Amino acid sequence: MKTENHSIHDVLAQNATSFFIPPFQRAFAWGRPEIERYFIDVFRIIDSELDSNQNDKLEHFFGTIVIKEEKSGFANKSVIVDGQQRITTTLLFLIALRDLEQDHQKQNYITQNYLINNASTFQDKIKLKQVTRDWEAYIKLVKGGEISEPSIIKNAYELLKKLIKQNSELRKEVNFDHYIIALQRMNVAVIFLDERPFKGEDPQIIFETLNSLGKPLTLSDLVRNFVLLQMNSDQQSDIYENTWYPSIENVFQENTSRFFRDYLQYKKLSSLKVVSDNNTKELYQQFKDFVVENAFESHNDFIQDIIRYVKCYKWIIQEINNDTISSNSKNDKEIKELLRNIFHDIKSEAFKPFVLGLLEYHQYTINNIKLSDELLISFLKTIRTYLIRRRILGLTQGENKNIVLLSKRIEELAKGQVSMLELLTGMSYRLRLPNDFEIKNALISMNFYENLKQYSKFILGKIEEHNSKVSVDFRDPKITIEHIMPQKLDDNWKRDLGNNFEQIHKNYLHNIGNLILTEFNSEIGNKAFEEKQRKLSLSSLYYRTCVLDKERWDEESIKQHQDTLINWFLDTFPLPEEYKDKSNWNTQINETTLFSPLDTDAGNIAEGNKPSELIIFNEHIKVNTWQDVFIKFLNYLRVKPDFDFQFIIDNQVELFKRDNVILEWSELKEIVDNDIEISKRYKNFDSKVWQNLKEVNDDELFIHINISASMCMSRIATIIEKLFIPEDAITIILK
Repeated sequence: MKTENHSIHDVLAQNATSFFIPPFQRAFAWGRPEIERYFIDVFRIIDSELDSNQNDKLEHFFGTIVIKEEKSGFANKSVIVDGQQRITTTLLFLIALRDLEQDHQKQNYITQNYLINNASTFQDKIKLKQVTRDWEAYIKLVKGGEISEPSIIKNAYELLKKLIKQNSELRKEVNFDHYIIALQRMNVAVIFLDERPFKGEDPQIIFETLNSLGKPLTLSDLVRNFVLLQMNSDQQSDIYENTWYPSIENVFQENTSRFFRDYLQYKKLSSLKVVSDNNTKELYQQFKDFVVENAFESHNDFIQDIIRYVKCYKWIIQEINNDTISSNSKNDKEIKELLRNIFHDIKSEAFKPFVLGLLEYHQYTINNIKLSDELLISFLKTIRTYLIRRRILGLTQGENKNIVLLSKRIEELAKGQVSMLELLTGMSYRLRLPNDFEIKNALISMNFYENLKQYSKFILGKIEEHNSKVSVDFRDPKITIEHIMPQKLDDNWKRDLGNNFEQIHKNYLHNIGNLILTEFNSEIGNKAFEEKQRKLSLSSLYYRTCVLDKERWDEESIKQHQDTLINWFLDTFPLPEEYKDKSNWNTQINETTLFSPLDTDAGNIAEGNKPSELIIFNEHIKVNTWQDVFIKFLNYLRVKPDFDFQFIIDNQVELFKRDNVILEWSELKEIVDNDIEISKRYKNFDSKVWQNLKEVNDDELFIHINISASMCMSRIATIIEKLFIPEDAITIILK
């Protein structure tokens, strides 16, 4: 095995060499994100070439290519063990460049130098032999023919052609030679495997090793490497050991990637995808672009800017905080509790970048402005009220995508030019701050115990604290929520409730009017009301007063307690008088219930809502469930000749992280034989399970539909990007 450094241009321009992609390689699979990233890298090199102020022109490392060379007649044949996607994309780029070029001499230059080889043994002397699935489409592209069948190869070619054309129209100074120069500066590390069998360098084994071993790099790994690799080894060791690790990674540990994402959201004032294995490289590229765009004088300056936010973000993500945020002990305690409420009791992700900005203005003087304790506390209280009122109504839609945009208004907030309430009530209806009327109606009718299980102890604990002026540890497992009218009625309770006891029990069991916060839950369980009163008289909690003054616990008592608790809630999480009955959203915004699976918060929008229509290229398809959406989306791609549905079937692991989302009946039948329950998770394109079909052919396809609304959006978004479907072609209308 030996390694050489070459440009991708020099690798492909070898006239005596043909390239062969072995059958164990997958078909071409780069989608829109990878193709657009490729073109951006090409154009960065061109920009450097055109910049007269740059003496050392930019080069780009394009990755690794693994080759095993074989003799084939008078020509060399290079078996591509790894790097097929890079090589194929570059050749598609050259074909697109050729087909847009008017000069026949230049067209011929590309064909003769990169696309064909007179010594080639492949069809039509083509230099690169694709895997069988891509071969016919690639031949047609090389020969300048039309491709009638749907193909990822064709999609990539069309996108590259579009990008070249658009950028050439915008940048008239860019010409054919600049694109060739760019390829000459895209460097690859070429690993040549030894031909001798006893060396053990079998291409299949090498391929499996390259593509199966090792844990994928996280966003924090990539950012760290990006920063430190710009330095010499002594600097790297010094910076990592004395600054980077102790000040960043050791502070956040497994949360380091999340910190970088939220730092970047705040800095860019835009919503970014949640960090996952699927989008790590995309987020990393945005991070690199941010560093370049902001022209930090050195990577050291960039590190210092990151460290500036470390303590603030730590206060957000650590539930127990022993640092000092404010020198005033009373304010310090209140700020910490509010942060804990927002990010650990209510578990808001959307407000992390925004509150990071508030804390920055509180800790540092920026443009002669420094946020006071009092303002910070008031802002955090308003955020807490906004969030818990929305959670009462089950609202989360749009928060992840839109709240981060408020970060650009922080300086106005600090100057007193706008209030926190004005910001939060100036958004669209789905981002509204629920008024008192909405809250009252919701709490009167809702199953508080079950529907708000995630927040119920927090809500009741804060009400207790507000009334008693004494902090209550509602997080303590010994503090529980007690049903006053018990979940199982004995004869005494039936008598007290009256003839209508069944209906009263059904209507009010989990209602807020039948609940109380207590430290005696296990002790008072199903006891009679009088015994519960005696026990509650020993309680230290203010709540007991609502129960102790009642002679009996019936429908009227529950309603009275309900009214009391609702009023206490409104006092604990209050709105100023002018907002209590107001429509707390911007009525001038014409909001639609239409959204795209590619929206950053598509999963959140889908969860808790029901779809009514799936719109694909202006074709409206009626849907009732998220299962319908996924099945009908796939069916559209299956029946339309413009799409390569077989690509989806062949690449399920890459698209869905599992290989059994789409199965033929012959495969599903084996699963059914082992576990019939699993088979209920699959439906055919008519939305029927196999049990409801009179006859099933072995090749009939079934779709895995046991997925959440969020997963439905994720799967569709991945397919959209991989099949080069235009971003605005797929939308969904909610009911």
